[in-house]
Amino acid sequence: MILTDEELLLAVLNSAPVIDGAVTDELSGGGGSTFALRLGGSGSATEVNQLRRTRAALQAAIRNPAETNVAGLASVLAHAVRTPEVTPAGVSWHVRAAVDDLLAVRLVMAWSDVLEQYPGRLRACANADCNLFLVDHSRPGTAKWCSMATCGNRMKARAYAVRARG
Repeated sequence: MILTDEELLLAVLNSAPVIDGAVTDELSGGGGSTFALRLGGSGSATEVNQLRRTRAALQAAIRNPAETNVAGLASVLAHAVRTPEVTPAGVSWHVRAAVDDLLAVRLVMAWSDVLEQYPGRLRACANADCNLFLVDHSRPGTAKWCSMATCGNRMKARAYAVRARG
């Protein structure tokens, strides 16, 4: 399965959703290997651990950009090489890294690409009880929730209840 940068980024960022009040981590246990394989990785324990660390660093960077640990993210890219290939269709870029690091490298690069393509539009869901992220594609750039059907509806219902009580 080939994912766009945005799809890869959101798949990993949202791999620890809150279900019935508890965080469930798709990168833990045997499921982590399956998850990495679905994303085109090797599924090794080393790769899954690298993904877990990279996900935590990216989540922190998105939630609080002023305190981004760029050293942690830079270390993921430390041994990666990106080389151009010129073809009649234009220039394409190829990334080389250790097999167990390649998916984490793609993830950090996807984060950077999404920040560049959609400045200010990558954010955490505004529902404090949610652990998901979104890329806001709305015209005014005011989307707050990962999903209107779940978090948006809950938050609007809570706000209405507060207003109704006076």
